[in-house]
Amino acid sequence: MPSAAIDLPTLPFRRAALHGAYAAGASPRDVVAEAHRRLEAAGDPGIFLDLVPLPDLVAAADALPPFDPARLPLWGLPVAIKDNIAVAGRPMTAACPAFAHVPARDATVVARLRAAGALVLGKTNLDQFATGLVGVRTPYPVPRNACDPARVPGGSSSGSAVAVARGIACIALGTDTAGSGRVPAALNGVVGLKPSVGTVPTTGVVPACRSIDCVSVFAACVDDAWAGFHAIAGDDAQDPFSRPLPWIEPGLPPRRIAIPRAADLHLDDDPARVAWSAARSLLHGVAEADISAMLGVARMLYDGPWVAERAVAFGGFAAANPGALHPVTLRILDGAARFSAADAFAAMHELAAQRRAAERFFARHDALAVPSVPCFPMRAELEADPFGPNARLGTYTNFVNLLDLAAIAVPGPRRPDGLPAGVTFIGPRGSDPALAALAAEFAGATTRVQGMAA
Repeated sequence: MPSAAIDLPTLPFRRAALHGAYAAGASPRDVVAEAHRRLEAAGDPGIFLDLVPLPDLVAAADALPPFDPARLPLWGLPVAIKDNIAVAGRPMTAACPAFAHVPARDATVVARLRAAGALVLGKTNLDQFATGLVGVRTPYPVPRNACDPARVPGGSSSGSAVAVARGIACIALGTDTAGSGRVPAALNGVVGLKPSVGTVPTTGVVPACRSIDCVSVFAACVDDAWAGFHAIAGDDAQDPFSRPLPWIEPGLPPRRIAIPRAADLHLDDDPARVAWSAARSLLHGVAEADISAMLGVARMLYDGPWVAERAVAFGGFAAANPGALHPVTLRILDGAARFSAADAFAAMHELAAQRRAAERFFARHDALAVPSVPCFPMRAELEADPFGPNARLGTYTNFVNLLDLAAIAVPGPRRPDGLPAGVTFIGPRGSDPALAALAAEFAGATTRVQGMAA
């Protein structure tokens, strides 16, 4: 069948749909052109900080080997890359113009995407130096939330989440230290997969808190997020924090699921509470559990000496480039000075105890299901208070990397006001396949319920 017979403007950018179209005769050069058209139609200058010119994308599409999705599982898929991840020959800023430079080499994860057949569209916007959960801490235009432009897009991986939600990219890479791969997924109604720490290399990624940074994957469905994760996971001898796991495909979902007890359920408005109640009804084998200790760990990330690790990452650049940092980024960085080496060791000891407590928790429960976010801030709220809403957004995310846990955020039943609401499934290190299976099952149940309600 000739490619002209395939209606690309109505085709969802999902792997199964695109590979079906390619099998029927579509050309990846038409798909990248359609991605450019969709971006132009979105009318949002904040999504991408750098866009690969269409002639270069067409040339890359033409250079792909013959269609073989078994050997190249991401063949012809348009992907977007957060602009703190190196793409060879393309500018990288980490949302800081003074930091702009052109890397000579791809980050390991980008090289692996290309090796799997993906086509890189460009670099997406972010909270500067990946410091924030709101998506508005950028000197460039703020990406518009795909569901309500008056709301924050979520961050720090704002552009990556919006690029997937707007159907421009099939898969997008973000990073996740405090929830940056989960919060923007939840606020834009897409999937955000945050792998176990160390399973995906961070070579070529601008660090935030290097000891707990993760590269995350955004997609419209769990299967695509898993395919992206599969393509980029694995050992990297250049990454001292690389800790690969034996590869296991998703199997049966876990059944002993904990949810926060009422005292630990912090939801800011009635629509969020209604959505959580609807999501809870789709889960099987749930039991309320005390997660107050985990929520306490969440506060350690910005109220503890891990802020100083950000100073290690880009404090030298800030000192050498006065005035270059976003005012909020700079204020966070300045907070590092209040912690001593003794504070850092004391916090490490406390965290070690909390990790053992988390091990005991997950010996009793296979997974923890939480609301992905407790609130859905308006952009105007951030203008009045740049810190409060950001801290609130990290309620159910900040503790995950510190405790060496895996997580996946997935859309659930929508709020009564029509905005997306999501659930995040959290499990111990190495539970990534089980969490993906649970997320896929939950997504299927959500689709069935919403279909019956339509």
